[in-house]
Amino acid sequence: MARTPMHPGEMLKEGFLDELGLSATSLARHIGVPANRLTSIIAGKRGITGETAILLGKALGTTPEFWLNLQKTYELDVAATSDVAKKARSIRPVAPAA
Repeated sequence: MARTPMHPGEMLKEGFLDELGLSATSLARHIGVPANRLTSIIAGKRGITGETAILLGKALGTTPEFWLNLQKTYELDVAATSDVAKKARSIRPVAPAA
């Protein structure tokens, strides 16, 4: 059975905010971004940008790469189950020009 891809917002909420007893609004205020940016990420409606990754990394003791890797993995997991993945299976590698 295929697993459901985990959005980075789920990790943000369960792995950090809940553990630290913080709300999205208080973290947003702490890092200087609108609260709806973090609530949208937590709801899975928005991805993690490079800018947000830098701010989250600094505030939560991680690295920007941690957040961007979560985002990349999520996007690839979603894409792997999409129509484009089916299409990609029929594509052969490009041969060098003669």
